[in-house]
Amino acid sequence: MNENVQTEITENELVAIRLQKLKALAGDGCSPFDITDFDFTHGARSVRDDFERLEGESVRLAGRMMSKRDMGKAFFCDLQDSTGRVQLYVKVDDLGETAFSAFKKFDISDIIGVEGTVFRTRRGEISVHCKTVTLLAKSLRPLPEKYHGLRDSELRYRRRYLDLIMNAESRQVFLTRSKIISVIREEMQRRGYLEVETPVLHNHATNAAAKPFRTHHNTLNLDMVLRVELELYLKRLIIGGFDRVFEIGRIFRNEGMSVKHNPEFTMMEMYEAYTDYKGMMRLCEELYEACAEKVLGTYTVKYQDTEINLKAPWRRMTMCEAVKEYAGVDFGGVQTDAEAYSLAEKHGLPAEKDMKRGDIINLFFEEKAERHMIQPTFIYDYPIEISPLAKKTKYDPRLTERFEAFIFGREMGNAFSELNDPIDQRERFTEQARKKHKDGEFEIDEDFITAMEYGMPPTGGMGLGIDRMVMLFTDSASIRDVLLFPTMKPHE
Repeated sequence: MNENVQTEITENELVAIRLQKLKALAGDGCSPFDITDFDFTHGARSVRDDFERLEGESVRLAGRMMSKRDMGKAFFCDLQDSTGRVQLYVKVDDLGETAFSAFKKFDISDIIGVEGTVFRTRRGEISVHCKTVTLLAKSLRPLPEKYHGLRDSELRYRRRYLDLIMNAESRQVFLTRSKIISVIREEMQRRGYLEVETPVLHNHATNAAAKPFRTHHNTLNLDMVLRVELELYLKRLIIGGFDRVFEIGRIFRNEGMSVKHNPEFTMMEMYEAYTDYKGMMRLCEELYEACAEKVLGTYTVKYQDTEINLKAPWRRMTMCEAVKEYAGVDFGGVQTDAEAYSLAEKHGLPAEKDMKRGDIINLFFEEKAERHMIQPTFIYDYPIEISPLAKKTKYDPRLTERFEAFIFGREMGNAFSELNDPIDQRERFTEQARKKHKDGEFEIDEDFITAMEYGMPPTGGMGLGIDRMVMLFTDSASIRDVLLFPTMKPHE
């Protein structure tokens, strides 16, 4: 039965038809699931790209049959592999009656291996004239929407394998993601950074701003959490004598979901001894430049119809300068928490009574200024209240040597001149623990304090969001578009 014509037939009926075909093929001695390997020599793309060299040569390809056009005693098919598509020409005179009869039972989406010669059809289409066709795996379900692709975003995320089969643009997103990560690794190693791996299971929730996923270790009878950051273990390595370290890994936060947030996401954190947050600014620019040049071949990225220029140097503003420019509020003359709270009320911001001056400066920035950071911008000198791991600035102890990188109104990275004073660190951890005591989301990591007491060199550190970088480089509106398997609510 021709599935392309019988569009009203149900999927279950199509599955039943395919099972019947599989049984018939097995009865004829063609049992595809018994085949263990197929030595292919070329990919679809190489056949097309190297046609002048390969014309008339014998090639072997393997992939998924994406179309099948019956010409009577011959078929034209499209074979798709990981590199692209190429047309196949299958003729009864070449295969023989028995093999051709078996081939006619093959369905769109079946996995096949072919051997044949490269040629160009009279219409100019580069093709492979098949001498043999082998069924390597039978597809028991029809592909969605046939030639029209898979457009329903919910289904694309839930069944990413179908999305990758049907949509070349989705495959390209994840190829680009892989290239970005490869370039980052190359750049970091070229700079003398050591790539390391640190624990995913932690004994403590060590970031007061993030809610952890909690679990239990049965053998140790120990409550544990999935990591919400990479920071404290990497700093232990700086203390231990590795001057430059980085890790690319999964982070888990038990928080809300949006086009910018997924409960598990990929972060890179790096730490370098004997530098500061200004050194991290330069590194951030250089990494983005390197990825743009080596992955895209240009420093200009078009994201959501907006051209973004990633060429250094990026714009630099203090948080107070940004608030003054975009909210019209100058915190230079605001000295007390009460004055700051009154300003927030005046401007209709959702301030809470226990907020301090620094918290309200940050609130003004988030509500009034952040969305204006379209071109790459470093916002630096953050209030101490929201920066428990950063050194204080030399000119104002209320501020810290911290920056965040923004592109298209989104935070893309976060960096500090790392706090290396164990006494100051304990005081800040204690204050965080006091704030979070009610819901128990933060505990002081005593071992980290002990490590600091052995001496930590001046250090610059930075975290970069890999997923958001990929979103920018692939013009993806949602983080789900750049995660192979985003978190989804199960079907009821």
